[in-house]
Amino acid sequence: MKTLTGADRIFMALELQEPDRVPHFELTLDRKVKEAILPGASYDEAIEYFDWDAVVTDEEDQSGYRVEILKGGNYFRDQWGTIKQDMGDVNAYPIEPAIKSEKDLDTWRPPDPDESWRYEELARLVKKYKGQRAIAVLFPDPFRVANEVRGATDHFMDFVRNPDFIDRLSGLIRDYYLRYIRNCIEVGAEIIFIQGDYATTRWPMLSREHFTKHVIPVFKTLVDEAKSRGAYTAKHTDGNIMPLIDLIVDTGIHGLHPIDPLGGMDLGKVKEEHGHRVCLIGNVDCAYVLTWGTLEEVREDVKRCIRQAARGGGFICMSSNSIHSAVKPENYVEMVKAIHEYGKYPTLT
Repeated sequence: MKTLTGADRIFMALELQEPDRVPHFELTLDRKVKEAILPGASYDEAIEYFDWDAVVTDEEDQSGYRVEILKGGNYFRDQWGTIKQDMGDVNAYPIEPAIKSEKDLDTWRPPDPDESWRYEELARLVKKYKGQRAIAVLFPDPFRVANEVRGATDHFMDFVRNPDFIDRLSGLIRDYYLRYIRNCIEVGAEIIFIQGDYATTRWPMLSREHFTKHVIPVFKTLVDEAKSRGAYTAKHTDGNIMPLIDLIVDTGIHGLHPIDPLGGMDLGKVKEEHGHRVCLIGNVDCAYVLTWGTLEEVREDVKRCIRQAARGGGFICMSSNSIHSAVKPENYVEMVKAIHEYGKYPTLT
């Protein structure tokens, strides 16, 4: 029998099949957590230590994403023109939008998707890991980019008072990412992972009507582009997406992350209702269990996830968001051990 690689495991899970064990990787491993576990280790050394089944390069981590450093280094202007503050967390926080009026859009231009620096880290990962670990690229959903470029308050209001402006802005961002996706796949990316929240912990950020008309079609265009070029696709959104989950799954994505427990999402219910159509990715609780819990609580939460979602395949076990700066290093180590111990097929019942 063939010995499966990490890439094999990921692709089988995304195709709703059972590999030899439940796959694992993370979209983000906070540098402080990594340093506490493996002092002085590189990203590659951490990947190999935890035996991730996939590797990830994040567009926002690349050298040219911060086009201008401001105010002592904690503030910067990103490639879209938005001013952000770096608080040392996973994501920087938008402080000042680039487009403050409809007139500003007449002179605003998206970045150049063909700049070579965007693909240097991806090319390095492809050269080192392709065939052994799946190669994923992570970038923000056009909805999230537009929300930051326009400013959240004005952006949400535009859905009501100026929907044509919404479509014009999102179309420019969409076109950038269509080209970016093509370039990434040409370099060797195998999974297109699009991240950006559609919901708060209580409910979606927009009405179902607005998502259906203005947000989902843009997202689906990116999914279709990636799939047409042979890549897998996955979507990250925190929050309670139950009122929208059918719209998201209907786009044809291969994977959905993270089935947010903080948003009241029930992994077992989502598996029952949608697991025959989409691979579920998540959802070990990083809000409480990985941050405050005991080692035993970590093991039990991993077992819960495997019991609820692994049977029949179509499950990748990860945190419920990321291994962020507040995660106990020893808890993440225990999480990985538990996935390897309890995630073997046939799985727990």
